[in-house]
Amino acid sequence: MKYKIIIALIAILFGTLNLFSQNKISGNIKDQITHESLIGASIYVHDLKTGTSTDKDGNYQIANLKEGTYLLDVAYTGYKSILRQFILTKDTVINFELEFASKELTEVIITGVTRSTELKLSPIVAKSIDKNTLNQNSSTNLIDALKNIPGINQITTGASISKPIIRGLGYNRVLTLINGVRQEGQQWGDEHGIEIDEYAVDRVEIVKGPGSLLYGSDGIAGALNFIGPKAPALGKINTQLIANYQSNNQLVAYSLSNAGNKNGLQWLGRFSNKHAGNYQNSFDHKVYNSGFKETDGNLFLGINKNWGHSHLNLSSYNNTLNLIEGERDSRGNFIYLNSKGEEMIASSSDLNGYKIGFPHQEINHWNVTSNNYIILEKGTINADIGYQNNRRKEFGDPAHPDDKALYFDLSTINFNLRYNLDNINGWESTFGVSGQQQKNINKGIEFLIPAYNYFDIGAFVFTQKRFTKLTFASGVRFDNRHVNSKELLLDSLNHPAVLQDSTTKLKFSSFVKNYNGTSGSIGLSYQINKTSTLKFNLSRGFRAPNIAELASNGKHEGTLRYEIGSPNLNSEISHQIDLAYFLNSDHVSFELTPFINFIGNYIYTEKLNGVSGKDSIPDPNDPAPAFKFTQGNATLIGTEFYFDIHPHPLD
Repeated sequence: MKYKIIIALIAILFGTLNLFSQNKISGNIKDQITHESLIGASIYVHDLKTGTSTDKDGNYQIANLKEGTYLLDVAYTGYKSILRQFILTKDTVINFELEFASKELTEVIITGVTRSTELKLSPIVAKSIDKNTLNQNSSTNLIDALKNIPGINQITTGASISKPIIRGLGYNRVLTLINGVRQEGQQWGDEHGIEIDEYAVDRVEIVKGPGSLLYGSDGIAGALNFIGPKAPALGKINTQLIANYQSNNQLVAYSLSNAGNKNGLQWLGRFSNKHAGNYQNSFDHKVYNSGFKETDGNLFLGINKNWGHSHLNLSSYNNTLNLIEGERDSRGNFIYLNSKGEEMIASSSDLNGYKIGFPHQEINHWNVTSNNYIILEKGTINADIGYQNNRRKEFGDPAHPDDKALYFDLSTINFNLRYNLDNINGWESTFGVSGQQQKNINKGIEFLIPAYNYFDIGAFVFTQKRFTKLTFASGVRFDNRHVNSKELLLDSLNHPAVLQDSTTKLKFSSFVKNYNGTSGSIGLSYQINKTSTLKFNLSRGFRAPNIAELASNGKHEGTLRYEIGSPNLNSEISHQIDLAYFLNSDHVSFELTPFINFIGNYIYTEKLNGVSGKDSIPDPNDPAPAFKFTQGNATLIGTEFYFDIHPHPLD
């Protein structure tokens, strides 16, 4: 019966497609002053993810377009980009004259809006970071490359371990997206980073605060959307080799890719590899066991037609990274245990080269995502579905190198479906549902969090309208999360047991929890003049407690503390006020973004004392003190300030 319903829905969907109306846009692009034609200028339609470039006479054409509202992005190196939104109802000729510029001034945002929007017109406080900016920041991983962006920080315990922090909040309070789909990989943990190949990212969009409603709960700090490169212009094939060397840790990295666009069929294949040895600093010199190696593969296949596009993304991220313990002898030399359990002083050969030591962990992340954009007679549909599997294995015993101390196997199914209405009297509106089904299994010999299942679903509506200089945007979302945590019994050897008796102990209790919450935002963007914009946004965010906060019971590697969960925690509720002023001229860029964030039921860890008043030590074989998750109210107040002088022609 359910299959008949699905088939009927598909038939209704494709029955509403406007298969007959095919239009084109064409025109000419010239220099504003000399009126000379610009050869190779880029014309890109963001929502359709397709584009072309001008020929030897400066002419362009994009055919087989359906009626609808589109955002056209016209760009040429050394000139100001032009963003032009237009409604296509017939064959249309649009000519452009580009103005010389010393700095790029126009940016597009696709994160948290109904359709591609010029960044300065959106009321949400966001920033777009392009590939050039990422390359100009020396880094060993993707998050490290963002550390100089105002309001963005990182928590790091190693060269390949970085967790994003937005305005002082991180972990599950930051949504990480890859091409608009949530990335899920044990975000509560300290000892691993984001499982995305940095060479596969062309742009990063950063939303600050809970102003993004389209991707689910949790993002009360904000969202990072990592976006892949644009497809080449129609008929083009590009091959690229990128290489990187860093002297501090002898990092050697390269990435080879091939991309093409033939007759509406698009592809991009990429292979990336990194090797890094121990890094060094002025205090420790070479730091033992701080290297890593990473191997990644990515494949993108797409079809772009007049009805929209369908894209398939497959990625494999594989990182083996050492975990720094920093133990030393009385003389300050780094020490470690060999396979016989003997204490060894790290030699020169141990400190140099690319050795994988103990402890270390292996991170493997598979991701398969289908992104679909369908143009209907009235409006458009975005439909995304994805499956990802994250496996984190920790190896800590050199005498038994194959024993996995911790082994988390996390599987997630993501779904996003939204319907974008046609532009009605200037109003651009969308509504939809999104969520995920998640399952985590413990396969190691140690247990920090229980096995669990959870199902998350939310519905939202969002609308925006541009007046002469004012843009208004507002939306609301309701989420429900169902968490089912599994019981775990351990026998006298700390192995999982089936039946409870006098020889077993309870490691994790089972429980079932339901969390409901409402998120919303309302904002205004006022364009004072061509170079300056003022924004105001009021938002409410919702975050259910994660599994570590609810049920952890064990030593959290890297924090050197024993963490105890609290199953009766309530959801965090955030209320944030944002103001922002942006100035972006030929010679000066200036940003001022004050904010205040009130968080109710803020979850944090509190140190426990024993009966004697000293630290509580749950494990007599390990001196790690106990911390328990609790909650209270918190207020975060801050201001981000950015100032850039680039006087032409001295820039």
